[in-house]
Amino acid sequence: MEDNKVLKLVYTFFVGILIAFFVGVSVNTFYTPPVQPKYPTELNISTGKEPTTEQVKSQQNFDRQMQAFNDKQMNPYNRNVSVITLSAAVILLALSIVFEKKLKVIADGVMLGGLFTLFYSLGRGLASQNSKYVFAMVSIGLVVVLFLGYHRFVKEQPAALQSKN
Repeated sequence: MEDNKVLKLVYTFFVGILIAFFVGVSVNTFYTPPVQPKYPTELNISTGKEPTTEQVKSQQNFDRQMQAFNDKQMNPYNRNVSVITLSAAVILLALSIVFEKKLKVIADGVMLGGLFTLFYSLGRGLASQNSKYVFAMVSIGLVVVLFLGYHRFVKEQPAALQSKN
């Protein structure tokens, strides 16, 4: 019987990880990231000498391109991915609540996958480098996790205590 509990725990954890990977890979597949500027090939050669004026200009130009890429393409992309994955996490967590009575082990795996996806979403939100957006994301994440924790662990507790008495 103890082996079955361990197997259920491992299965639940594995389902959660796979769901989070599925969401991340799905977003990357259907919402492809912007293409990063290519590093100039003339800067790949390290001779140990002082860089030439042409190499310095090339490095400065690349640095400007990367800054513009991050500001105008990558930061908004990270914000959008964060919104998409946050939505997926909320849907997954809602599904775990809906099916918690019928499919306990799978619902727990979906819940864990939703929490991992929520964590991924928060990470992508932080990468957007927008403090107001990050605050909103963390606030939403906190509310979702507190609601889920209340629903899963506190709401059911009084009924369980009454049945013991």
